[in-house]
Amino acid sequence: MSIKVVATNRKAKFEYFLLDRYEAGIALQGSEIKSVRAGQVSLTDSYVQVDGREAWLVNAHIAPYDKASRFNHDPKRPRRLLLHRREILELWNAVRQKGVTIVPVQMYLKNGLAKVEIAIAKGKKLYDKRHEIAKRDEEREISREESRRYRF
Repeated sequence: MSIKVVATNRKAKFEYFLLDRYEAGIALQGSEIKSVRAGQVSLTDSYVQVDGREAWLVNAHIAPYDKASRFNHDPKRPRRLLLHRREILELWNAVRQKGVTIVPVQMYLKNGLAKVEIAIAKGKKLYDKRHEIAKRDEEREISREESRRYRF
């Protein structure tokens, strides 16, 4: 089973507490899969919209494929996510709670098929973000000290 990560949404881990994760297939047009394989994907500011029966990946940018000419796709079009009905109902029930949303975490190719990892997420408060930044800075400083210690 070969997995090649194409795009990650690094902002999602900073902005949200990621609760449950799901793997979903994506319904793509012909030229879109070529752009995905080339790694021309951005998940920044994208989200998942669930209407009770279907799930859609909204605002994800897949760059137009150069060689597709007039058969190209709209880069920001909503794309249908391929999930089981039970999973869609779980997502639908989770989204109806206050402060909960669904965000794409990463897009990858698994055995030649484009997949997206989505997560049910709860928004972080400003103090949570500050705590995370302070923790990251502290870890960075510790690693610097260790590297200085072993240099000599």
